[in-house]
Amino acid sequence: MPHAETPGSDGRGGPSEPSTTPPQATPSKVGYLGPRGTFSEEALLAGALPGTVEPVPFRSIYEAVAALRRGEVRYSIVPIENSLDGSISVTLDLLAGEDEPLQIVGEVLLTISHSLIGGEIVRLDEIETVLSHPQVPGQCERFLRGELAHARVLAAPSTAEAVRTVVDAGLRGQAALGTALAARIYGGTVIREGVQDRDDNETRFVWLTRGGEGGARSSPPLRAPAGEQWRTSIVFWGAGAERPGWLVRCLDEFARRDINLTKIESRPRRERLGNYMFFADLTGRAEETPVADAIASVRALSAEVRLLGSYRAAAPATRSSS
Repeated sequence: MPHAETPGSDGRGGPSEPSTTPPQATPSKVGYLGPRGTFSEEALLAGALPGTVEPVPFRSIYEAVAALRRGEVRYSIVPIENSLDGSISVTLDLLAGEDEPLQIVGEVLLTISHSLIGGEIVRLDEIETVLSHPQVPGQCERFLRGELAHARVLAAPSTAEAVRTVVDAGLRGQAALGTALAARIYGGTVIREGVQDRDDNETRFVWLTRGGEGGARSSPPLRAPAGEQWRTSIVFWGAGAERPGWLVRCLDEFARRDINLTKIESRPRRERLGNYMFFADLTGRAEETPVADAIASVRALSAEVRLLGSYRAAAPATRSSS
């Protein structure tokens, strides 16, 4: 998955579905990793009810989150993990940062599909250079090694920027790996669809809002998920982390209450070597007694526990445009 970068059948969302949040008279501004045509924009459009959002592109995940903290947008949507490449470290670090707290208030799953795009139709043996986001070539390795082994692969800030660069340059020997949505936006031509190695490559995106008054209680205008399952996300670290068995004792607080942990991973706290924080996703709502009691018990064992959000789990993944 690109560091970030998802729609209904036409890239703009399918038929209307009921939502837990009624449509608003004024569309909410939502920040995302731009420019237009990224997987992040597709995820935004896939998750939101039609006509309820005003997408606002930013040059990086960091800038999309910074704009949210400054109040320039009401929400931001950012990638948090990919089924092949794992978690997006910049997103985790921003969630655990010391600045104004953020809250996860929703999530969207997107099945990622990559296309080879040029300014015009060309033969593969004419392509000398391929541009894309640094994470994409590893997801299209069989195609690149098998049919474009002669081409150089260069990095671009995003898949959409790669497509825009190729179209603007107008060079027959240059192509990009990106979305069909970007090809439509920038006037590119899809040379080959579905060049990814696997068709089960999924990226999970989360909707963020500011914590505190008016923030954590704000719900984005999302399409209703298929089920009623809730997910709660936390990050914790502790004075007891240097003692044997500390992490096991923390995790046992969930296990003995029959709470399923769907994700657990560590990230360095960027202090001294060996100092880590632990991110966990669990099934259930933070207000439910077993979940609340488990979090309270972990808090008693830790230096700090942050509730990153409690929100409805995403419906099955939407396929990116192709």
